[in-house]
Amino acid sequence: MNIEARKISLLKEVLNIDNEKIIRAVEELLHRKETEAFEEDLKPMSMARYKSEIKEAIKDEKNGRLIKVEDLKKQIQGWD
Repeated sequence: MNIEARKISLLKEVLNIDNEKIIRAVEELLHRKETEAFEEDLKPMSMARYKSEIKEAIKDEKNGRLIKVEDLKKQIQGWD
């Protein structure tokens, strides 16, 4: 079963839950997982990864894969 089918199946199961405690537990689990994922992103990277990111940024700049802030703002305004 692919991810979309699994999500639909899960939603159907949740819609059939009538127990407040179970709903609260599902909510707490989802919020806890979101928090854990967010906190994982906040962990400091290793020096090797940091240096790799810097090298990649320098390559991006040399190969013209950057965008000026003014141009980015114009693009964002066009999203509306």
